[in-house]
Amino acid sequence: MKTTKVLAAVLCAAMLAGCQAAPAETTLETAAEETVVTEAEVTETEQTETQVQETEPAETTEAFVLGDDGFLPEYETFELTSEDLHNGVWDNVISNTLAGENVSPQLSWEPVDDALFYVVYMVDMTANYWIHWADFTEDVTTLERGWTTGASYIGPYPPSGSTHTYDIYVIALRNPIDRIRGTVNTQNPNFAQFIRGLDTDADGNTGNIISYGYLSGEFTAQ
Repeated sequence: MKTTKVLAAVLCAAMLAGCQAAPAETTLETAAEETVVTEAEVTETEQTETQVQETEPAETTEAFVLGDDGFLPEYETFELTSEDLHNGVWDNVISNTLAGENVSPQLSWEPVDDALFYVVYMVDMTANYWIHWADFTEDVTTLERGWTTGASYIGPYPPSGSTHTYDIYVIALRNPIDRIRGTVNTQNPNFAQFIRGLDTDADGNTGNIISYGYLSGEFTAQ
């Protein structure tokens, strides 16, 4: 009888230890989802119901800032186009407003030599790097309107009557990264560091950024 109780206790302890074991290492896709979607803590439905207005710029103490052209001057550029950007103004359809559909904008670019991975960001520069889009693609260089689904995209919604500037970056990388840094639908004062961090791949090798595409447009809330 005592032997049976001892064995039961040992088995129970082993089961508890197994339940408390560290989680398995996540894949890139999982890591990106955790960073972009989970940290955002908002779905499209929730965003419509509990929208937090983008704030006016706040001071930032980041050591590294984006160049005058909106990005890193040491990297080459490639042409990036969008059917949803006209004369420097984003179409209503991409906005998270009553006049919009809250869908990610259409993007196109030519494949970059030696690039295996592309990271896509859309950020409101007016509101202290308020990230609206953070995603990636490995083999697609044309993103149809609405290509991104879920909470990794929240369209522009500046305060009523105001105009904000929304920049899109597509960064071509030689190798995958361990995760996409940044939280969608909030300020990210360290956004420049997030971009800089892409230059190191998942294995710790530097020189990962090959080039980038850049678009900038305004959107005015009615």
